[in-house]
Amino acid sequence: MTLTDSSRQVAPPALASDVTAVILAGGQGTRIRALFPDVPKPLIPVAGQPFLNWLTGYLAGAGLRSFVYSTGYKGSQIDDWCRDGGFPDCRRISVYEGQPLGTGGGLLNCLDDAADWLLVANGDGLCMTGIDALLAMRHEPGVDGGLIGVHVADTSPYGSLDSDEAGMLLRFREKQPGTGYVNSGIYLFRKSALEPLRRQEPSSLERDLIPEMLAAGRRLKVVRCAEAPFIDIGTPEAIARADDFVMTHLAHLRPRV
Repeated sequence: MTLTDSSRQVAPPALASDVTAVILAGGQGTRIRALFPDVPKPLIPVAGQPFLNWLTGYLAGAGLRSFVYSTGYKGSQIDDWCRDGGFPDCRRISVYEGQPLGTGGGLLNCLDDAADWLLVANGDGLCMTGIDALLAMRHEPGVDGGLIGVHVADTSPYGSLDSDEAGMLLRFREKQPGTGYVNSGIYLFRKSALEPLRRQEPSSLERDLIPEMLAAGRRLKVVRCAEAPFIDIGTPEAIARADDFVMTHLAHLRPRV
């Protein structure tokens, strides 16, 4: 969803009926457990609402109406949240993992409930740029998916994305100093590209599934974004900033369903 002046009217987005948003919400949140011992991290209150409300509202504003939440730690609370009557125009279900499966395993565990394309996001973060361009990839011939990359002055804390002139992902680089694009944690995948990777054991999306897709000849494209409003509620410091972040971007986070 493109960020615009909230005083101007914005045409509603086209509904992405062939896309299911898979939200990875199974982490234990060990770094913030002391602050919220009885709540799974994606349901931590931010600006008076569970964080999942803001993330789901933003993606619904981009035209998504089908949501699957991959759950683990205290997953029954997210299951209850899915049935709370909010977002009446959206399908919301949770899929529980009986053992920790990692980001890759959690995604694969949701395939049976997904449409032809899957938009994947972490349940504790919100990157507010590039969604429209990412969703448009499903209309590009020969493209099996992609991810949003954000330009930063120093990639050493993160690792960076190595892509060719056409924007096709070549590999993930190890952490090293210098400018470049880093992974925002928001992906789009063709379901048929994920099906051959099904497994029962834990796996990582970044370290296992994506390298395996690239090795199999799948073409994943990087949406290169110069900058992006971003929040990750995985640390106490980030939670302290989260209310201000939401209030600053409230016009673009309001559920539009």
